Amino acid sequence: MLARVTAVPDTPTFKRLPRAVREQQMLDSAVRVFSRRGFHAASMDEIAEDAGISKPMVYAYLGTKEELFVACLEREGNRLMEAIAAEVVGADTPDQQLWRGLRAFFGFVGAHRDGWAVLYRQARGQQPFASASAEMRERMVEVVAVMLGRALAAEGREVRDIDLEVTAHALVGASESLADWLADHPEADPEKTATRMMNIVWMGAAQLLRGETWTAPVTP
Repeated sequence: MLARVTAVPDTPTFKRLPRAVREQQMLDSAVRVFSRRGFHAASMDEIAEDAGISKPMVYAYLGTKEELFVACLEREGNRLMEAIAAEVVGADTPDQQLWRGLRAFFGFVGAHRDGWAVLYRQARGQQPFASASAEMRERMVEVVAVMLGRALAAEGREVRDIDLEVTAHALVGASESLADWLADHPEADPEKTATRMMNIVWMGAAQLLRGETWTAPVTP
């Protein structure tokens, strides 16, 4: 009796997964490739290969390379904001709010270095992606400004909105710069990095809360 020969399909087959799960896998691969190659050098072939699927499937699920990049930005940005919000909720004092927020921020960067590279390095200098990155940054500035405002109000002090906004921009900018350093140093501890930033920021903020400010010398 001749052994039965099983036909081997000419085209690859893919394990069926729920659409939402498959999309997340594609986004994971896209973030890795965009982080490593940059938007212009990255190819949909490379992203599909990394995800273990066909290129037509990437297009069918997430659209063009531009649309895929925007989807990566939105997901990583939302993940970052959600991580910070989850930590800040429930903090009793302003310094605890700021500390938890910084710890969540640097913790996210440490755990998602590829995602940070896409958010901070790849998107900022390229239109139309820079606008999406700037929008996320403004959301962070608003959150920090509200936290600082509450801290000052708890001390019975009122500060002009412009001063809160400028201070929040400075804090976010410094945190982003340090986070970019953290992304390049896998050996660095995200929590220790957050502690360093907290010392820099809060010690200065504590003086502001007491009404102490630096004034420029009078020019003769």
